[in-house]
Amino acid sequence: MDLADLETQLASGQLTCPVCGAGSVRRKPSTFGLVKSRSSSTRPDSNSTPEPLDRTDKPPEMAAAAGAFKKLLELSDKLEKDFVDVGANFTAEALKMHYGAAPARNIRGHSTADEEKTLRSEGIEFFKLPMLSRKSPAS
Repeated sequence: MDLADLETQLASGQLTCPVCGAGSVRRKPSTFGLVKSRSSSTRPDSNSTPEPLDRTDKPPEMAAAAGAFKKLLELSDKLEKDFVDVGANFTAEALKMHYGAAPARNIRGHSTADEEKTLRSEGIEFFKLPMLSRKSPAS
């Protein structure tokens, strides 16, 4: 997917929030990719690595975002360590535990919107959040 595809999907209302299901999503640039700007005469060649912002150069919003990102990483690490990953079987496992057919335990996994409706109608509490991984993407 490139930026043109994203803009087309946003304009046609094809995208929804993965957390709440709302259709009013918009593109928000990330502050994590910012680098210190340079004048055109001091730009490095294309083979060099850009220098990250110095701590003193970071705007307060970046410091807050970096702190929030660190907390989210810590939470993701805890969930990965302390919760059993049941993958696509999340709904079935939650239902089994709810009705006593399986022992209660901490689980994490994936569910569809219809499965989430079923869980809510059965009175099963759950919440959704993004999982971050420290693994590098496959090359």
